Amino acid sequence: MAKKIVKTLKLQIKGGQANPAPPLGPALGQAGVNIGEFVNQFNAATSAQMGETVSVLLDVYDDRTFSFVIKTAPASALIKKAAGIKSGSGKNAQKKAGSITTAQLRQIAEEKLPDLNAHDIDAAMKIIEGSARSMGVQIKD
Repeated sequence: MAKKIVKTLKLQIKGGQANPAPPLGPALGQAGVNIGEFVNQFNAATSAQMGETVSVLLDVYDDRTFSFVIKTAPASALIKKAAGIKSGSGKNAQKKAGSITTAQLRQIAEEKLPDLNAHDIDAAMKIIEGSARSMGVQIKD
């Protein structure tokens, strides 16, 4: 018989740097997950993405076991990295935080395509472009 999923958590953690300290530890503890086991498995699985923010979908089963799926980094993190900025603009209409090229936009869209609700690269580029616009990042040709 298949295990029953009790809880599903969506987390964003720095790759290879998970530790049981807050905010991760309490979230896992409330879900009934063995925190040390998750931290060890996650750090081993994301050692190649050291320091990058990684999205994780964690399923907790009724016997307190778990499984997780590692997703691509959030679009905002990829945009900030490409633009070389620390954070987006708080007022995207008045103040621009930075800019990226169309080639960088395409590269981000290709990386995010498996996790986006888009059928082709052009639709993915429009989604990423909207995220960039809301962060105050301009797209230049």
